[in-house]
Amino acid sequence: MKRLSEKEIIDLFVSKFRNPNLTQTTNYILRQYCTATRIGTDDVSIMSLERRLKKGVKLVFKCDMLVESTDVPSGMKPWQIARKSIVSCVSDFSAKGIKPIYTSLLSLGIPERYSKGEILELLRGFEISSREFGINFVGGDTNESNELIIDCSMIGFSDKGSIPSRNGAGPGDLIVVSGEFGYSAAGLKILIEGAKAGRNFKHRAITSVFRPNPQQKFGISLARYFSSSIDSSDGLATSLYELAAQSKVNFFITKIPTVKAVEFFAKNNNFVDSDEFVFYGGEEFHIVATVPSRNMKRVESLVKKLKLKMIVVGKVTKGNGKVFVQRSKDKKNGFELLDNRGYLHLIDKHGKWQ
Repeated sequence: MKRLSEKEIIDLFVSKFRNPNLTQTTNYILRQYCTATRIGTDDVSIMSLERRLKKGVKLVFKCDMLVESTDVPSGMKPWQIARKSIVSCVSDFSAKGIKPIYTSLLSLGIPERYSKGEILELLRGFEISSREFGINFVGGDTNESNELIIDCSMIGFSDKGSIPSRNGAGPGDLIVVSGEFGYSAAGLKILIEGAKAGRNFKHRAITSVFRPNPQQKFGISLARYFSSSIDSSDGLATSLYELAAQSKVNFFITKIPTVKAVEFFAKNNNFVDSDEFVFYGGEEFHIVATVPSRNMKRVESLVKKLKLKMIVVGKVTKGNGKVFVQRSKDKKNGFELLDNRGYLHLIDKHGKWQ
């Protein structure tokens, strides 16, 4: 099949992203803060801010890059790769409670081997994420590269007062997460190393890798009650340490947020224990946050009302940036210092899990 030129690829993008319903909604939101937008095949996409922003409105920026050799396990389809490249930005926005609609620019390095069909599949992934997460893609750039590279830059608006940072946790706060950990790391072990698993567990684990779900509803609904928050894609352990260190406090984890199925998977495959999956697996795209005790009743009420998943995993104390995990029921001596290391990207040049 004849390789598409850069102009032909751009024309495909423009034709696919003329979503009248989304654009109408986006333009309505942008009109609250901007006088005009210009989106299309020009060299730039323009948002005029001549009209003064409302008091308290903030522009929020984020970018994230996906590199095929380190971020894409074998078996992912092009549309899944495209969607995953967007999930990273959406997850970070969600952890801070930034509501859609988001505006995004995409830069793509596309290998020469990619056919028109594969490029259309990439576009389908961007279309899916546009509808799923409320994103308006307004432009970007394409180039040829040795492997697929997708860089997503995203802009959002916030007019809801303060945005939770990483340094706001205080003694007495409770530590919460938006779900169980371990499925993503287990899925990678299955895909890359052929680890054994039952049919249901295997399906859920691989799905968590191929179609990760940022906790958008959780973050948007609850972030106003957080004292600190972070997306967990770099691993649960490093996320906990990041909040503890920046807030100059200690974290005591009293409940490990996983399920028996992950523990069984680790044991059945002769891994040392499930900690490697839960604390160091990465790319779970959950939210890790701290909640002042005065806000917990309201948070728990919203979790129940909105049918969200939330696990209270521990408590914040005075300290100097350490994280401890309870290993026995002895409340005084049952805690061990958690190893402070993050998630390593998955695949080296030989296709082995690092």
